[in-house]
This record gives sequence, structure tokens and C-alpha cells, in this order.
Amino acid sequence: MTTYLSLTDHVYNYIVEQINSGTLQSNKKINENVVSEALNVSRTPVREALIQLASEGLLENVPRKGFFIKSLSKEEAMETYFIIGALDGLAASLSTPLLKEKHLKEMEFYIESIDLAINTGNFAMYHKMQEAFHHVYLSLCPNQSLVNLLLKLEKKFLKNFEWMEDHEWTAIKLTETNNEHRHMLELFRTGKTSELEVFMKEVHWNPEKAALLPL
Repeated sequence: MTTYLSLTDHVYNYIVEQINSGTLQSNKKINENVVSEALNVSRTPVREALIQLASEGLLENVPRKGFFIKSLSKEEAMETYFIIGALDGLAASLSTPLLKEKHLKEMEFYIESIDLAINTGNFAMYHKMQEAFHHVYLSLCPNQSLVNLLLKLEKKFLKNFEWMEDHEWTAIKLTETNNEHRHMLELFRTGKTSELEVFMKEVHWNPEKAALLPL
């Protein structure tokens, strides 16, 4: 069955993409008229999408001023990383028994694609491939409420690394992250759920990493 997106969903996805690409950055106000004209829609779906994004913590609704891209303090980022690590580790452990060889091969493909993206400086491709890697096991997680909460929290760290200034530093960090993906894949393959959960919480989503982000 084909799933049709509502106008609000289209606007929501558009704004998320604008944030992800760096077109809209922290503390910048979202111009509702510009969004309406860009998508050729009325102000109503724009307003609905903005309200939804504000409820998810990606935007801040300032009374009488409008909606702004919400920034995180280093402390808030570290706390959020800690929570994401716990949730992602749990989701991974719950998904492990449901993974088949085709899923493992799919994750392996995305890891190799991430290598290619980093080596060619295509950080937009990196973003898409790393999302796809995590989606493989998250799509199998039997606790959908957990996954929804996890994805909601991860939106606070939307980044398309294409616009980051220090590409050499970025490539080094992304390579380290992809090596973590490789270790995760090995733990998935061997069914070591306890080790996997700890690794994702203490290494992959180590709160200290959040302190290094250009928030």
C-alpha cells in the first residue's frame, strides 16, 4: 500500500532537511513565509510542522517572536548522549535475535559505503548511509515506542557534515565512528547482546563525544 504524506509531513521533512544541510542553523529564526513560498503551501501546515518540531525539542517557540532552531549546551548534549546510548543499546540488544544473514550483509554494505563517502569527502552520503546502517536493526526492534523516543532524541544532533569547516578533522572522527560500526556488526553477528549494549552506551554514544560537537 502506498503511503501518502500530508502537507504537514512534507513541511516537517523540508525543515528537518534544511537544518540537516546547515541551511538553518542554531538560534536562527524560521521564516514561515519563506517556507510557505518555497513549498507553495499555506501557513497552516507550516505552523503545524513547526509546532510538532518544537514539541520534539528541535525548535524553540518564543512567544511573540516565532520559532527558532534550538541550540544545546554542552551539558545538555552530554546528558542527551547518555540517554540515547542507553536506548540505542537496548534497542540493538532486543533486535539481535531477529537479525538474519541478509540484515548483517546489509549493515556490512552500509559500512563499506560509509568508507567510500569519507574517502571521497561526500559527507552528505555519509549521513544517509549511517542512518541506513542504524535503521536495519531499529526496523526490527519489537519495542516501537522505544525506537520512536530514540529517533526523537537523535533529531537534536542532526548534522550534514558537508558544511563543517575542518574536513580533515571531520573525516578522522567519522572514520573512528565507522570502525565502531564494524565492531557493532561483529557483536550483532556473534549474538553478544550484553557486550553490544555496553559498547553502544559507553563507546558509540560516549557522552564525552558530545562535548566535541560544534553545537
